[in-house]
Amino acid sequence: MRKKLLAVLLSATMVLGLAACGDTGNGGSTGSNGGGTTTTTSGGSDNGGAAAIDTSEHVKIVYMTTGGAPDPASSQTDEMLEQLNAILTEKVNAELEVYYIDWTDYLSVYNLTLAQMDGSVDLVGTASDWLDAWPNAKKGAFRVLTEDELKTYAPKTWASVPQEHWDLCKYNGNIYLMPEDNYAQWTNHGFTYRLDWAKEAGLSDGVKSWDDLTTYFRYVKNAYPDVIPWDSDGTQYATMVGGWITSHSNYISIDGINSGAMWGCTKDDMYTVYSPYVTDTDSLVAFAKMMKEWDEIGVWKTDVLNNTASDNREDYKIGRVAVEQHHTQTWTDLCSHKDGYTIYDDPNTESGFFYFGEETQNLVALSITHGAMAVSAASKNPERALMVYDLIRNDPECYALFNYGVKGVSYDIDENGMRVRPASYDSSTDNIAVNYWWGRNDDLEIKDATMNWDAIEKLYAEYDKIKIDYPYGQFVPDVDNVKSQIENINAIHTDYMKQIAFGKYTGTAEDIVAEYQNALKQAGIDDVTAELQLQFDALYK
Repeated sequence: MRKKLLAVLLSATMVLGLAACGDTGNGGSTGSNGGGTTTTTSGGSDNGGAAAIDTSEHVKIVYMTTGGAPDPASSQTDEMLEQLNAILTEKVNAELEVYYIDWTDYLSVYNLTLAQMDGSVDLVGTASDWLDAWPNAKKGAFRVLTEDELKTYAPKTWASVPQEHWDLCKYNGNIYLMPEDNYAQWTNHGFTYRLDWAKEAGLSDGVKSWDDLTTYFRYVKNAYPDVIPWDSDGTQYATMVGGWITSHSNYISIDGINSGAMWGCTKDDMYTVYSPYVTDTDSLVAFAKMMKEWDEIGVWKTDVLNNTASDNREDYKIGRVAVEQHHTQTWTDLCSHKDGYTIYDDPNTESGFFYFGEETQNLVALSITHGAMAVSAASKNPERALMVYDLIRNDPECYALFNYGVKGVSYDIDENGMRVRPASYDSSTDNIAVNYWWGRNDDLEIKDATMNWDAIEKLYAEYDKIKIDYPYGQFVPDVDNVKSQIENINAIHTDYMKQIAFGKYTGTAEDIVAEYQNALKQAGIDDVTAELQLQFDALYK
């Protein structure tokens, strides 16, 4: 039945069983000394009763994450780890080391590190939509995590993740990932804008549509001639057209095929694959016409496609531009500076957020495997790695250290129980960087006192009313047979959409869209659609 995955996603069944101890059926004792003496671990009750696990040998667990390593001279990371490792040693006789994959050519370096299978890493931050989680599982780079093993060595994680979420962490019936499924984050894109200026423009409720954006931009250009409405650097073309399609249809894109998210289904027909880039001609023509209008208004600089010096976000903060195009998480920061104001020297300013899909209430929640933790198949201490992860994710003291640093140095708590910077805080020396995006936990999060939580929680509540869960979390596209077509499609999309999305095309909107769609068809976009449909049918029928 084509709906079987959707039924899994919508299941309300929760895992209520208590975590068990004993033989895991997957190697038993932890540590490289095999079946050594069984000992009682300190703080065993904090690990769901895992008190009869052999932790007699002290081990080092290496956690691999993306992002550059902090400079020890300007970071509190080492001090934080020293305190964290004292706790980990007491509880599970292990210490944690962070292995950083720099952003430069990060994906190839990340995959190469895993492929070496030399036991140099244990815990691996991963993601199904941007860090090749499923391809690495398929290649055997990740350890299969059995239910018994999770119950024994990561009992709190096991008990807190619903069964339907564990099902979404399976490949070929085996669990490979521990999901970040209890952390509210929204990476759907849209425009942050000056709500005070929108009201001046006659938009009393703020910007609620793309037409409202046009009204807003025209007003800003006339009322504030020294302001560039949007100082784009010309790289947002794919996000722009994708946002337009989301806002004018029920389109749900499929992750992991290409960066333009050019294939998907609709909420009305969730298992028929299509590409709106070749079918939604009238909508694309309307988009091209509006972008030409924005170009004529002067929304961006005339050299937008070569505007590499732009720092639009920082300019937004000081009132030099009128919008910042990015995702919701960015808006939460931009609406939450000191005293809740965005523009530092003007207490009358306020930031609104127009999110793509607002007009059609088309909003898909981030996949729970957008951030997840795996265990390397080459780990020498996989059981102890799970125990360490369980503590970092679920133990309040470990969680606060790993996410916020040393209390009194990197952060403090105010009278309302919120997180603040100590008076002595120096951002050049007192920050930490462990890039922990793979198991954050709202039950243990400490709210940042500088953030405008009234506005944030109001928007999140609106999202929660209309969102649907991402329905294709277990779909692993195999594009080997159509790789060359996808590469050509990517090149065509980049070439044409830069022109279309910034109104820099010549001739009519109808002509440029027809030329673009014809090029996509010549490149084999219909062949890719047909191949994806075959794979969908095999999985969902």
